[in-house]
Amino acid sequence: MDLRFLGGAREIGRSALLVDDSLLIDYGMEGGNPPRYPADVDPDAVVVSHGHLDHAGLLPALLAGDSRPPIHWTPPTRDLARLLAKDTLKLQGGRYDCPFTHAELARLGEVSETHGYRESFEAAGYEVTFYDAGHIPGSAHVLIDDGDTRLLYTGDFNTADQRLLSGTTARPDADVVVCEATYSDVTRPERATIEEQFARSVEQTLHEGGTVVVPAFAVGRTQEAMMVCEAYGIDCYVDGMGVAVTDRFKHTPGFLRDPEAFRRACGHARFLDKSTRDEQRKRIADQHAAIVTTAGMLAGGPAMTYIPAIAGNPQHKVAFTGHQVEGTPGHDLLKTGSAEIDGRHMRVAARVEGHDFSAHADRDGLLDFLDSYRDADVLVNHGDRCPAFAAELRDAGFDASAPENGTGIEL
Repeated sequence: MDLRFLGGAREIGRSALLVDDSLLIDYGMEGGNPPRYPADVDPDAVVVSHGHLDHAGLLPALLAGDSRPPIHWTPPTRDLARLLAKDTLKLQGGRYDCPFTHAELARLGEVSETHGYRESFEAAGYEVTFYDAGHIPGSAHVLIDDGDTRLLYTGDFNTADQRLLSGTTARPDADVVVCEATYSDVTRPERATIEEQFARSVEQTLHEGGTVVVPAFAVGRTQEAMMVCEAYGIDCYVDGMGVAVTDRFKHTPGFLRDPEAFRRACGHARFLDKSTRDEQRKRIADQHAAIVTTAGMLAGGPAMTYIPAIAGNPQHKVAFTGHQVEGTPGHDLLKTGSAEIDGRHMRVAARVEGHDFSAHADRDGLLDFLDSYRDADVLVNHGDRCPAFAAELRDAGFDASAPENGTGIEL
Protein backbone atom coordinates (compact mmCIF):
# COMPACT_ATOMS: atom_id res chain seq x y z
CA MET A 1 0.00 0.00 0.00
CA ASP A 2 1.39 3.39 -1.07
CA LEU A 3 0.23 6.71 0.39
CA ARG A 4 0.58 10.22 -1.00
CA PHE A 5 -0.34 13.30 1.01
CA LEU A 6 -1.97 15.82 -1.34
CA GLY A 7 -2.83 18.29 1.44
CA GLY A 8 -3.26 18.52 5.19
CA ALA A 9 0.27 17.34 6.05
CA ARG A 10 1.98 19.64 8.58
CA GLU A 11 -0.94 22.04 8.23
CA ILE A 12 -4.63 22.41 9.06
CA GLY A 13 -6.77 22.69 5.97
CA ARG A 14 -7.22 21.11 2.50
CA SER A 15 -6.92 17.51 3.76
CA ALA A 16 -6.45 14.89 1.05
CA LEU A 17 -4.71 11.49 1.14
CA LEU A 18 -4.37 9.20 -1.89
CA VAL A 19 -3.98 5.43 -1.49
CA ASP A 20 -2.23 3.55 -4.33
CA ASP A 21 -3.17 6.31 -6.82
CA SER A 22 -6.68 4.91 -6.62
CA LEU A 23 -8.63 5.58 -3.41
CA LEU A 24 -8.88 9.19 -2.20
CA ILE A 25 -9.57 9.97 1.45
CA ASP A 26 -11.06 13.46 1.88
CA TYR A 27 -10.71 16.39 -0.50
CA GLY A 28 -10.97 19.66 1.40
CA MET A 29 -10.10 23.28 0.99
CA GLU A 30 -8.52 25.86 3.25
CA GLY A 31 -10.90 28.79 3.27
CA GLY A 32 -8.36 31.57 3.56
CA ASN A 33 -7.94 34.75 1.55
CA PRO A 34 -7.37 33.48 -1.08
CA PRO A 35 -8.43 29.84 -0.54
CA ARG A 36 -5.92 27.01 -0.92
CA TYR A 37 -6.58 23.62 -2.44
CA PRO A 38 -4.91 20.19 -2.44
CA ALA A 39 -3.16 18.81 -5.52
CA ASP A 40 -5.27 17.75 -8.50
CA VAL A 41 -6.24 14.10 -8.60
CA ASP A 42 -8.44 11.70 -10.59
CA PRO A 43 -9.29 8.83 -8.21
CA ASP A 44 -11.26 5.65 -8.81
CA ALA A 45 -13.28 6.21 -5.62
CA VAL A 46 -13.48 8.62 -2.68
CA VAL A 47 -14.22 8.16 1.02
CA VAL A 48 -14.98 11.21 3.18
CA SER A 49 -14.33 11.32 6.92
CA HIS A 50 -16.70 14.19 7.76
CA GLY A 51 -18.50 17.27 6.52
CA HIS A 52 -16.18 20.14 7.39
CA LEU A 53 -14.84 22.47 4.70
CA ASP A 54 -11.21 21.43 5.20
CA HIS A 55 -12.08 17.78 4.56
CA ALA A 56 -15.02 17.87 2.13
CA GLY A 57 -15.08 21.36 0.62
CA LEU A 58 -13.58 20.56 -2.78
CA LEU A 59 -15.43 17.33 -3.58
CA PRO A 60 -17.54 18.68 -6.48
CA ALA A 61 -14.32 19.57 -8.33
CA LEU A 62 -13.65 15.82 -8.68
CA LEU A 63 -16.74 15.55 -10.89
CA ALA A 64 -15.60 17.82 -13.73
CA GLY A 65 -15.59 16.52 -17.29
CA ASP A 66 -16.29 12.79 -17.53
CA SER A 67 -14.99 11.90 -14.06
CA ARG A 68 -17.60 10.21 -11.86
CA PRO A 69 -15.82 8.46 -8.97
CA PRO A 70 -18.25 7.11 -6.37
CA ILE A 71 -18.16 9.10 -3.11
CA HIS A 72 -18.67 7.11 0.10
CA TRP A 73 -19.77 8.83 3.31
CA THR A 74 -22.28 8.74 6.13
CA PRO A 75 -25.71 10.38 5.57
CA PRO A 76 -24.90 13.47 7.72
CA THR A 77 -21.58 13.95 5.91
CA ARG A 78 -23.38 13.81 2.55
CA ASP A 79 -25.89 16.43 3.68
CA LEU A 80 -23.26 18.75 5.16
CA ALA A 81 -20.92 18.50 2.16
CA ARG A 82 -23.69 19.55 -0.22
CA LEU A 83 -24.70 22.42 2.03
CA LEU A 84 -21.09 23.63 2.32
CA ALA A 85 -20.59 23.40 -1.43
CA LYS A 86 -23.64 25.58 -2.05
CA ASP A 87 -22.33 28.10 0.44
CA THR A 88 -18.89 28.07 -1.21
CA LEU A 89 -20.41 28.83 -4.60
CA LYS A 90 -22.29 31.76 -3.10
CA LEU A 91 -19.37 33.19 -1.13
CA GLN A 92 -16.65 32.75 -3.74
CA GLY A 93 -18.75 33.85 -6.66
CA GLY A 94 -17.84 37.51 -6.33
CA ARG A 95 -14.29 37.17 -4.99
CA TYR A 96 -12.51 34.21 -6.60
CA ASP A 97 -12.97 31.74 -9.39
CA CYS A 98 -14.72 28.90 -7.60
CA PRO A 99 -13.05 25.56 -8.49
CA PHE A 100 -16.41 23.95 -9.29
CA THR A 101 -19.77 24.89 -10.76
CA HIS A 102 -23.44 24.30 -9.95
CA ALA A 103 -23.43 21.48 -12.50
CA GLU A 104 -20.67 19.64 -10.65
CA LEU A 105 -22.41 20.24 -7.35
CA ALA A 106 -25.56 18.63 -8.77
CA ARG A 107 -23.55 15.54 -9.74
CA LEU A 108 -22.81 14.76 -6.10
CA GLY A 109 -26.21 13.11 -5.91
CA GLU A 110 -25.35 10.84 -8.85
CA VAL A 111 -22.21 9.38 -7.24
CA SER A 112 -23.20 9.39 -3.56
CA GLU A 113 -23.11 6.10 -1.62
CA THR A 114 -23.98 6.32 2.09
CA HIS A 115 -22.99 3.92 4.85
CA GLY A 116 -23.53 3.57 8.58
CA TYR A 117 -20.88 2.94 11.19
CA ARG A 118 -19.25 -0.52 11.30
CA GLU A 119 -20.84 -1.49 7.96
CA SER A 120 -17.98 -2.63 5.72
CA PHE A 121 -18.19 -1.82 2.01
CA GLU A 122 -16.00 -2.02 -1.08
CA ALA A 123 -14.36 1.03 -2.64
CA ALA A 124 -11.77 0.87 -5.43
CA GLY A 125 -11.04 -2.75 -4.48
CA TYR A 126 -10.48 -2.08 -0.76
CA GLU A 127 -12.60 -3.11 2.20
CA VAL A 128 -13.56 0.09 4.00
CA THR A 129 -15.29 0.56 7.35
CA PHE A 130 -16.46 3.73 9.10
CA TYR A 131 -16.27 4.08 12.90
CA ASP A 132 -17.84 6.87 14.95
CA ALA A 133 -15.16 9.55 15.51
CA GLY A 134 -17.15 11.69 17.98
CA HIS A 135 -16.24 14.96 16.22
CA ILE A 136 -19.42 16.15 14.49
CA PRO A 137 -22.53 14.19 13.45
CA GLY A 138 -21.53 11.64 10.84
CA SER A 139 -17.78 12.03 11.42
CA ALA A 140 -15.81 8.83 10.93
CA HIS A 141 -12.52 7.09 11.44
CA VAL A 142 -11.83 5.37 8.11
CA LEU A 143 -10.35 1.85 8.17
CA ILE A 144 -8.96 0.62 4.83
CA ASP A 145 -7.93 -3.01 4.35
CA ASP A 146 -6.23 -4.31 1.20
CA GLY A 147 -5.79 -7.83 2.55
CA ASP A 148 -2.19 -7.21 3.65
CA THR A 149 -2.25 -3.82 5.40
CA ARG A 150 -4.89 -2.21 7.59
CA LEU A 151 -4.72 1.59 7.41
CA LEU A 152 -6.64 3.70 9.94
CA TYR A 153 -7.23 7.33 8.96
CA THR A 154 -8.52 8.97 12.13
CA GLY A 155 -9.98 12.07 10.51
CA ASP A 156 -10.85 14.68 13.13
CA PHE A 157 -11.95 13.03 16.36
CA ASN A 158 -12.83 13.64 19.98
CA THR A 159 -12.46 11.27 22.91
CA ALA A 160 -14.50 13.45 25.30
CA ASP A 161 -18.29 13.50 25.45
CA GLN A 162 -20.15 16.55 24.15
CA ARG A 163 -23.87 17.20 24.51
CA LEU A 164 -24.30 16.62 20.79
CA LEU A 165 -22.09 13.51 20.54
CA SER A 166 -20.35 10.89 22.64
CA GLY A 167 -16.57 10.70 22.42
CA THR A 168 -15.10 7.99 20.22
CA THR A 169 -14.52 4.59 21.77
CA ALA A 170 -13.59 2.83 18.51
CA ARG A 171 -10.11 1.31 18.39
CA PRO A 172 -10.08 -1.01 15.37
CA ASP A 173 -6.95 -3.07 14.75
CA ALA A 174 -4.56 -1.30 12.37
CA ASP A 175 -1.00 -1.59 11.10
CA VAL A 176 -0.71 2.11 10.19
CA VAL A 177 -2.49 5.08 11.75
CA VAL A 178 -2.73 8.50 10.08
CA CYS A 179 -3.58 10.61 13.11
CA GLU A 180 -4.70 14.22 13.40
CA ALA A 181 -2.70 16.43 15.80
CA THR A 182 -4.69 19.67 15.91
CA TYR A 183 -4.42 20.18 19.68
CA SER A 184 -1.36 18.11 20.50
CA ASP A 185 -0.08 20.81 22.88
CA VAL A 186 -3.40 21.72 24.58
CA THR A 187 -4.91 20.20 27.71
CA ARG A 188 -8.46 21.29 28.52
CA PRO A 189 -10.51 21.32 31.71
CA GLU A 190 -13.43 18.91 32.00
CA ARG A 191 -16.21 19.68 29.53
CA ALA A 192 -18.69 20.26 32.36
CA THR A 193 -16.41 22.96 33.78
CA ILE A 194 -16.19 24.74 30.42
CA GLU A 195 -19.96 24.59 29.99
CA GLU A 196 -20.67 25.96 33.44
CA GLN A 197 -18.22 28.85 33.03
CA PHE A 198 -19.82 29.74 29.71
CA ALA A 199 -23.37 29.51 31.05
CA ARG A 200 -22.64 31.53 34.19
CA SER A 201 -20.91 34.23 32.15
CA VAL A 202 -23.84 34.50 29.73
CA GLU A 203 -26.38 34.50 32.55
CA GLN A 204 -24.55 37.29 34.37
CA THR A 205 -24.48 39.52 31.31
CA LEU A 206 -28.17 38.92 30.56
CA HIS A 207 -29.07 39.57 34.22
CA GLU A 208 -27.24 42.90 34.04
CA GLY A 209 -29.24 43.90 30.97
CA GLY A 210 -26.65 43.09 28.30
CA THR A 211 -26.74 41.15 25.05
CA VAL A 212 -24.35 38.26 24.36
CA VAL A 213 -23.19 37.48 20.83
CA VAL A 214 -21.93 33.88 20.61
CA PRO A 215 -19.92 33.41 17.38
CA ALA A 216 -20.06 29.72 16.49
CA PHE A 217 -19.20 27.46 13.59
CA ALA A 218 -22.34 26.40 11.75
CA VAL A 219 -21.52 22.68 11.88
CA GLY A 220 -21.50 21.19 15.35
CA ARG A 221 -20.64 24.22 17.46
CA THR A 222 -23.91 26.07 16.88
CA GLN A 223 -25.89 22.99 17.91
CA GLU A 224 -23.66 22.40 20.94
CA ALA A 225 -24.18 26.00 22.09
CA MET A 226 -27.94 25.59 21.62
CA MET A 227 -27.96 22.49 23.80
CA VAL A 228 -25.93 24.15 26.55
CA CYS A 229 -28.30 27.13 26.51
CA GLU A 230 -31.31 24.85 26.82
CA ALA A 231 -29.74 22.86 29.65
CA TYR A 232 -29.15 26.06 31.65
CA GLY A 233 -32.44 27.72 30.70
CA ILE A 234 -30.79 30.51 28.71
CA ASP A 235 -32.93 32.13 26.03
CA CYS A 236 -31.13 32.10 22.70
CA TYR A 237 -31.59 33.02 19.08
CA VAL A 238 -29.89 31.11 16.27
CA ASP A 239 -28.85 32.84 13.05
CA GLY A 240 -26.76 32.12 10.00
CA MET A 241 -25.87 28.90 8.25
CA GLY A 242 -26.26 27.03 11.55
CA VAL A 243 -30.03 27.20 11.06
CA ALA A 244 -29.86 25.06 7.91
CA VAL A 245 -27.31 22.69 9.46
CA THR A 246 -29.55 22.19 12.49
CA ASP A 247 -32.41 21.29 10.18
CA ARG A 248 -30.24 18.68 8.45
CA PHE A 249 -29.38 17.05 11.78
CA LYS A 250 -33.09 16.64 12.54
CA HIS A 251 -33.24 14.16 9.66
CA THR A 252 -30.41 11.93 10.95
CA PRO A 253 -31.17 11.52 14.69
CA GLY A 254 -29.42 8.15 14.84
CA PHE A 255 -26.08 9.97 14.55
CA LEU A 256 -26.70 12.08 17.68
CA ARG A 257 -25.88 11.20 21.28
CA ASP A 258 -29.31 12.12 22.63
CA PRO A 259 -31.92 12.90 19.94
CA GLU A 260 -34.49 13.89 22.57
CA ALA A 261 -32.14 16.44 24.17
CA PHE A 262 -31.42 17.80 20.68
CA ARG A 263 -35.14 18.07 19.99
CA ARG A 264 -35.65 20.01 23.24
CA ALA A 265 -32.83 22.40 22.33
CA CYS A 266 -34.40 23.01 18.93
CA GLY A 267 -37.74 23.75 20.60
CA HIS A 268 -36.06 26.07 23.11
CA ALA A 269 -34.09 28.14 20.59
CA ARG A 270 -35.61 30.76 18.33
CA PHE A 271 -34.46 30.48 14.72
CA LEU A 272 -34.43 33.53 12.51
CA ASP A 273 -36.79 33.30 9.56
CA LYS A 274 -34.97 33.75 6.27
CA SER A 275 -37.59 36.06 4.79
CA THR A 276 -37.60 38.56 7.67
CA ARG A 277 -34.20 38.12 9.30
CA ASP A 278 -32.76 41.52 8.30
CA GLU A 279 -35.50 43.25 10.28
CA GLN A 280 -35.24 40.70 13.10
CA ARG A 281 -31.50 41.24 13.53
CA LYS A 282 -31.95 44.90 14.29
CA ARG A 283 -34.53 44.11 16.97
CA ILE A 284 -32.72 41.14 18.50
CA ALA A 285 -29.51 43.04 19.20
CA ASP A 286 -31.52 45.18 21.65
CA GLN A 287 -33.39 42.32 23.32
CA HIS A 288 -30.80 41.30 25.95
CA ALA A 289 -30.57 37.70 24.75
CA ALA A 290 -27.89 35.25 23.68
CA ILE A 291 -27.40 35.19 19.91
CA VAL A 292 -25.66 32.11 18.49
CA THR A 293 -24.48 33.05 15.03
CA THR A 294 -21.93 32.43 12.32
CA ALA A 295 -19.12 33.03 11.65
CA GLY A 296 -17.12 31.41 14.43
CA MET A 297 -14.04 33.57 13.76
CA LEU A 298 -15.96 36.67 12.57
CA ALA A 299 -14.90 36.18 8.97
CA GLY A 300 -18.36 37.00 7.61
CA GLY A 301 -21.92 35.94 8.30
CA PRO A 302 -24.57 37.60 10.49
CA ALA A 303 -21.93 38.34 13.13
CA MET A 304 -21.07 41.30 10.89
CA THR A 305 -24.43 42.77 11.89
CA TYR A 306 -24.43 41.88 15.57
CA ILE A 307 -20.89 42.88 16.58
CA PRO A 308 -21.24 46.52 15.42
CA ALA A 309 -24.65 46.69 17.10
CA ILE A 310 -23.21 45.88 20.54
CA ALA A 311 -19.65 47.18 20.09
CA GLY A 312 -20.04 50.49 21.86
CA ASN A 313 -21.47 49.26 25.18
CA PRO A 314 -19.37 47.46 27.84
CA GLN A 315 -22.59 46.02 29.23
CA HIS A 316 -22.69 43.65 26.25
CA LYS A 317 -20.44 40.66 25.59
CA VAL A 318 -18.88 38.60 22.80
CA ALA A 319 -18.42 34.97 23.94
CA PHE A 320 -16.34 32.93 21.50
CA THR A 321 -16.89 29.17 21.55
CA GLY A 322 -13.68 27.96 19.93
CA HIS A 323 -10.08 28.59 18.95
CA GLN A 324 -9.45 31.81 17.02
CA VAL A 325 -6.84 31.29 14.31
CA GLU A 326 -4.16 33.97 14.15
CA GLY A 327 -4.92 36.50 11.41
CA THR A 328 -8.71 36.21 11.71
CA PRO A 329 -10.90 39.07 13.01
CA GLY A 330 -11.92 36.84 15.91
CA HIS A 331 -8.30 36.41 17.00
CA ASP A 332 -7.66 40.14 16.74
CA LEU A 333 -10.76 40.98 18.75
CA LEU A 334 -9.99 38.45 21.48
CA LYS A 335 -6.38 39.58 21.84
CA THR A 336 -6.62 43.34 21.28
CA GLY A 337 -10.27 44.38 21.70
CA SER A 338 -10.43 45.62 18.13
CA ALA A 339 -10.73 44.05 14.69
CA GLU A 340 -11.66 44.64 11.09
CA ILE A 341 -15.39 43.93 11.00
CA ASP A 342 -17.16 43.97 7.66
CA GLY A 343 -14.43 46.03 6.02
CA ARG A 344 -13.87 48.63 8.74
CA HIS A 345 -11.58 48.69 11.73
CA MET A 346 -13.62 48.76 14.90
CA ARG A 347 -12.78 49.23 18.56
CA VAL A 348 -15.13 47.07 20.66
CA ALA A 349 -16.05 48.26 24.15
CA ALA A 350 -18.18 45.16 24.81
CA ARG A 351 -16.47 42.53 26.93
CA VAL A 352 -14.78 39.75 24.93
CA GLU A 353 -13.97 36.27 26.20
CA GLY A 354 -13.20 32.79 24.88
CA HIS A 355 -14.58 29.37 25.84
CA ASP A 356 -12.99 26.24 24.40
CA PHE A 357 -15.82 24.04 23.11
CA SER A 358 -13.53 22.33 20.62
CA ALA A 359 -14.72 19.06 19.11
CA HIS A 360 -11.13 17.82 18.69
CA ALA A 361 -9.27 15.61 21.14
CA ASP A 362 -6.77 17.50 23.28
CA ARG A 363 -3.29 16.20 24.04
CA ASP A 364 -4.52 13.75 26.67
CA GLY A 365 -7.21 12.51 24.30
CA LEU A 366 -4.73 12.00 21.46
CA LEU A 367 -2.35 10.05 23.68
CA ASP A 368 -5.18 7.98 25.12
CA PHE A 369 -6.34 7.08 21.62
CA LEU A 370 -2.85 6.29 20.33
CA ASP A 371 -2.05 4.11 23.34
CA SER A 372 -3.99 1.37 21.53
CA TYR A 373 -1.58 1.62 18.58
CA ARG A 374 1.86 1.27 20.11
CA ASP A 375 2.69 -1.51 17.65
CA ALA A 376 1.53 0.47 14.61
CA ASP A 377 3.29 3.01 12.42
CA VAL A 378 1.89 6.44 13.28
CA LEU A 379 1.84 9.18 10.63
CA VAL A 380 0.99 12.55 12.18
CA ASN A 381 -0.92 15.10 10.11
CA HIS A 382 -3.52 17.89 10.41
CA GLY A 383 -1.69 20.18 12.81
CA ASP A 384 0.70 23.12 12.95
CA ARG A 385 3.29 21.26 15.05
CA CYS A 386 3.23 17.79 13.49
CA PRO A 387 7.02 17.19 13.52
CA ALA A 388 7.23 18.18 17.18
CA PHE A 389 4.36 15.88 18.15
CA ALA A 390 5.86 13.02 16.14
CA ALA A 391 9.16 13.53 18.00
CA GLU A 392 7.32 13.45 21.33
CA LEU A 393 5.63 10.21 20.29
CA ARG A 394 8.98 8.68 19.34
CA ASP A 395 10.34 9.62 22.76
CA ALA A 396 7.36 7.75 24.24
CA GLY A 397 8.21 4.61 22.26
CA PHE A 398 6.06 5.02 19.15
CA ASP A 399 7.23 4.55 15.55
CA ALA A 400 6.02 7.99 14.47
CA SER A 401 6.78 10.50 11.72
CA ALA A 402 5.23 13.61 10.18
CA PRO A 403 5.13 13.44 6.36
CA GLU A 404 5.11 16.57 4.21
CA ASN A 405 2.65 17.39 1.45
CA GLY A 406 3.64 15.64 -1.75
CA THR A 407 5.39 12.90 0.16
CA GLY A 408 4.96 9.34 -1.05
CA ILE A 409 5.15 6.58 1.56
CA GLU A 410 5.36 2.85 0.86
CA LEU A 411 3.86 0.78 3.66
